[in-house]
Amino acid sequence: MTSRIEAFLDYIKNEKRASENTCLSYRRDLKKLQGFLEGEGIREVERVTPTSLRSYVMWLEDENLSPASISRNVASMHAFFRYAVRKRWVDTDPSEVLKAPKVEKKLPTILTGEEMERLMSEPGLDHPKEIRDQAMLRLLGSTGLRVSEMMNLKVEDVNLTQRYLTCREGRTTRIVPFGERTAKVLRLYLEQSRPVYAREEVEELFTNCAGGSLSRQGFWKLIKSYGERAGIKKELTPHTLRHSCAAHLLESGKDPKTVQQILGHSDISTTQSYVRLQRKA
Repeated sequence: MTSRIEAFLDYIKNEKRASENTCLSYRRDLKKLQGFLEGEGIREVERVTPTSLRSYVMWLEDENLSPASISRNVASMHAFFRYAVRKRWVDTDPSEVLKAPKVEKKLPTILTGEEMERLMSEPGLDHPKEIRDQAMLRLLGSTGLRVSEMMNLKVEDVNLTQRYLTCREGRTTRIVPFGERTAKVLRLYLEQSRPVYAREEVEELFTNCAGGSLSRQGFWKLIKSYGERAGIKKELTPHTLRHSCAAHLLESGKDPKTVQQILGHSDISTTQSYVRLQRKA
């Protein structure tokens, strides 16, 4: 089964141009499925049945996975077995019988403008690391970038003169504006902080303190630490800044279509959910 999964992942990455995070998610879900099936004595895709997949979903429920996680696993199975039918590895799709559990949508955490400023100002500007950290927080807070998008930014993607960046994710490219305050801290970072850490051959805008690639886990710990120092009691994740940016842009009078373009929402309904959230506030 390993070779079939790898073929599917190669297709998703190179033909569908899925993002790195999407590819990693498919890999994780399908490898977990493979482990379960092999434990049941099923090692070939051709031998997978609707019953074995139902058993797998029941096992996920017994493992106390959240409905959202189970729903994602079901979606991964649907994508893989549709590909298997197309490649004629199987005659029929055994995952057709699976239905994802209903996922209760949780309202996103939104920071107030004052909380956002406290968080973004918590790193000082007297040390190279804190200059870098403030630049990252301000960039996320003012643009609503996904963390993966920020980590993929190259130095050449930033235009400080006209205050915009070019964001590339998969096949899509969008232009994202940022404000004067963000531009000022980014310029300070590029002039004083980045040369301390980044090796000469490194193209990424932001690096870790060893000059290598930033990790999502590392940034998650960073934002948690500054949130505690800033006295923010709300649940705080990297995506909180994206949610907050969207809400504040709409609050400032930006129309939903413009906010959709800035944040890169594929569906306008995602952007409109923040409008509904404002009305409830």
